[in-house]
Amino acid sequence: MMRRAFFWGISAALAASSPALAAPADKVSIDIYAIPSRPIVAAVDQASADLAQLGMTTFRQRGQAVHATLYLTQYPASALPRLKATIARLARGHKRLPLAIDGTERTPTNWLFLRVVHTPALQRLADEVTLAAEPLRDHDLAPPAWMKDYPAKLPAFQRYGSPNVFMQFDPHLTLLANEANPALATYMAKTGQQPPRAQGQVDGIGIALVDANGQIVRTLAEYHFRSR
Repeated sequence: MMRRAFFWGISAALAASSPALAAPADKVSIDIYAIPSRPIVAAVDQASADLAQLGMTTFRQRGQAVHATLYLTQYPASALPRLKATIARLARGHKRLPLAIDGTERTPTNWLFLRVVHTPALQRLADEVTLAAEPLRDHDLAPPAWMKDYPAKLPAFQRYGSPNVFMQFDPHLTLLANEANPALATYMAKTGQQPPRAQGQVDGIGIALVDANGQIVRTLAEYHFRSR
């Protein structure tokens, strides 16, 4: 629980430089993400419909794409052509891999996730993406002031521009952020008894500009894996 609460604090800090938030033109926050297959998207749609009945609107219902973050950090805008070429080359070497949902998770600050099963194959993909993309990132990125409360995370941030890599990788699909509706407790009670589950695949890797909630505002490229 603490890991994901921390993740979204750092995602907001990194994404605050998004062009969607009137950031300097030479800095962009980019999410490199796993593209989920249709059964996974359908599970997000079902969860979104259930939440809508309780008066809550998910990111999916607002039109933002379903994605599972592999590596999120900030880049110089000039690095985008090289970043696209790097991820395209990496994607050519991959075939589709399993992706599964197993339940929900609510953070102390009322972010709501569908839990993604953390598999060795998904971990390897995130590791490869991080190692390939990290040399192109903004290396002048300063840690937010509140990171002083998480000193163990600082070395990863300094080295990779994100603390949510390698051993800290924690895959998930975001439904809500900072939700104030008390009916969220009702939804959690229901899914505690009947957890949402789905079996699908990672169909490829995407690159997108993200907002302060780490959600996609503009897809820059998507590279689909081979089926075999």
